Amino acid sequence: MIDEDGAQLGVMQPFEAMKLAREKALDLVEISPSADPPVCKITDYGKYQYQQNKKAHEQRKSSRASQLKEVKFRPNTAEHDYQVRRNQIIRFLGDGHKVRAMIFHRGREMAHQEVGRAKMNRLLGDIGDQAQIETMPRMEGNVLVALLAPKKGASAAKPAAQSASSVQQSQ
Repeated sequence: MIDEDGAQLGVMQPFEAMKLAREKALDLVEISPSADPPVCKITDYGKYQYQQNKKAHEQRKSSRASQLKEVKFRPNTAEHDYQVRRNQIIRFLGDGHKVRAMIFHRGREMAHQEVGRAKMNRLLGDIGDQAQIETMPRMEGNVLVALLAPKKGASAAKPAAQSASSVQQSQ
């Protein structure tokens, strides 16, 4: 049994604990039901729920380390657009996110899937030093899909290289 200030009150019967909580106009909250004997605390239940929700929110917030980003192409994507999307993929991987690269085929483009495959192979070659291929390119319906993850050492090496170049520029 723990009181509202956090002081240990010792082991007591449930009806005694309820009586003590009612005298203080507070609630009896079971903190650790799996302990032997169970641990209870005299506190305001609404305040207790608020603190639990706040803790859970903080844990969810800190666990959002990486997301899955999608970058879409077409087999006939122009060169400049290809370069922009390639740079986006590199930036996403540098931030620690996974990337799903997708090449959409429409209509008669399905008859020439080798064009889309060639573009995907070129992309994988261009970003090979920053990315680790989790799933090789495969057709899912009319979409050629590859899943990329950041390489372990690539994201850590990039900031170190940037800081070294900034030191050289300042001298």
